[in-house]
Amino acid sequence: MATYAGVDLGATNIRAVVGDETGRVVASRRTGTPQGPNGIAVTEAVLDALRGAADEAAVDPTRIAAVGIGSIGPLDLAEGAIDNPANLPDTIDRIPLTGPVGELVDSDDIYLHNDTTAGVIGERFYSDRNPDDMIYLTISSGIGAGVCVDGSVIGGWDGNAGEVGHMTVDPNGFMTCGCGVDGHWEAYCSGNNIFRYAQRLHDEDPVDTSMPMESADFSSADVFAHAAEGDEFAEYVLDQVTQWNVIAVANMTDAYAPLVIYVGGAVTLNNPDRVLDPLRERLDDVVFGNVPDVQLTTLGDDVVVKGALASAMTGGTGDRSRVRSN
Repeated sequence: MATYAGVDLGATNIRAVVGDETGRVVASRRTGTPQGPNGIAVTEAVLDALRGAADEAAVDPTRIAAVGIGSIGPLDLAEGAIDNPANLPDTIDRIPLTGPVGELVDSDDIYLHNDTTAGVIGERFYSDRNPDDMIYLTISSGIGAGVCVDGSVIGGWDGNAGEVGHMTVDPNGFMTCGCGVDGHWEAYCSGNNIFRYAQRLHDEDPVDTSMPMESADFSSADVFAHAAEGDEFAEYVLDQVTQWNVIAVANMTDAYAPLVIYVGGAVTLNNPDRVLDPLRERLDDVVFGNVPDVQLTTLGDDVVVKGALASAMTGGTGDRSRVRSN
């Protein structure tokens, strides 16, 4: 039976798994992502995680047929590397991946994707329907999406397709994104910015609220918690967040015509009723064509690493009919 591996390279943690040709994870290893001194340190941590998972599975790394990698970006697909990752210290300017991983496992079949593209590959492979047209959307500290259209996973020429968090949803530019551009979706609805949006709205209209608006510890989780307790201003903030989510998801739906949109990320996983239910209720009013089935991700926090594993098994597609048997 063939053996495959998947890697989830995040800004905080690295996770490697080894699985069989059914997609069952048989071993896993997690480690912290080095914050320096350079990109080679991160490469070595990825290799150590893969060795650890292989050891736990009692498999020699050279017996691994293929490896998928879902990673933070931006990617340089031509070189198989991460180039100046935005969420790691500036000293980490380049992280070589496909070359060193290929040497470890003695294989040329190394598939590198950004994390949300790995997510859509995973959702496609492990879904009951294995749909040809679908989106995986993550609403977390940032916002991004992986897209599959007519059975083809969209990566873009440089591997960085799916940066939907930087779509403009507000032409008036009330909020400024972390990238420096006004009006981006991520500036309003990501975990890093919902509380900032609440503060800005409160500055414009300082109504009564139980939320600790001036506290240094004020977070987006507080907005959801106070809304659950009936705070009217917190409810208003989340209603506005829903409006921006609806605009952006409708744009994606009209552009790609997915049958299903799986939604994950910490903001969604921690608040599915507050994020998904109002989105579903309003989407029908603004979508031109067919309204997709909007579901919570079926894979939870494992979506990227399982997507990476599924990529290794299916040649980067998530199509179960393309699983290699050797």
